[in-house]
Amino acid sequence: MFPHNDMITSRDNPTVKHLRKLLDSKKERNAAGAFVLEGKRLVLDAFNSKADIDRVFITCAAMGKLGDELGDIISNCNVTVISDEIGTHISDTENTQGIFAECRIPAGMDKMPRLKSKGRYVVLSKLRDPGNAGMVIRTADALGLDGVILSESCDVYNPKTVRATMGAIFRVPVYHDIMTDDIFEGIAAAGLSSLAAVVDKDAMDIRNYDLSGGAAIFIGNEANGLDQDVKDRCTHRITIRMQGNAESLNAAMASGILMWELVR
Repeated sequence: MFPHNDMITSRDNPTVKHLRKLLDSKKERNAAGAFVLEGKRLVLDAFNSKADIDRVFITCAAMGKLGDELGDIISNCNVTVISDEIGTHISDTENTQGIFAECRIPAGMDKMPRLKSKGRYVVLSKLRDPGNAGMVIRTADALGLDGVILSESCDVYNPKTVRATMGAIFRVPVYHDIMTDDIFEGIAAAGLSSLAAVVDKDAMDIRNYDLSGGAAIFIGNEANGLDQDVKDRCTHRITIRMQGNAESLNAAMASGILMWELVR
């Protein structure tokens, strides 16, 4: 077991209200410089990745189930026990595991980085679905990409996005809220190709493009694809040549195929 503060039982508790605001609002997350993790897997991944965790919250039921398993890992962290009812209240999932953590947003990830020569990146431009964004980040981690860059897309610290990454958000560099101009400047400075992923019979089949020098692949909005301006600024347009009758693929699925081609 581990040391903890007195149990929180009221929804009116300022800490409970703070957690709900972090879960509900990007503005609040940005103002506080923090976001919320929920579930044993994410909390353990955060600790194992040495993320900056302010405090852990655990319900009475979860403490009984997970206390021994988590005790050594979070023994040096500020732990607050909350009632099972409060756990359900602040949960963003249908069936909560009853463990949460307030984690600091890493500094500097909202600035365009210096990209690697021969680096392999995926750029999400106006991607709106948190689940798709999280899946892309998870796949990028699995395939060993050098980074994921989000421009005018959903909030990477939205609880749905964080859950969909399955902990990959702590293992792969994710740059968010980056201006399109800055992205193209960074790509040019690194000597990389910029590839617009499109549904277009005249675009180059991704399998035929030489990716040995690295590249940044742009993935667009789920409904409308990439803006014309972005497509025009990219060095090439690439596509996934399909054999069946489907006209297009889900953004996360298409990203996975393109990232696989980028690294293989």
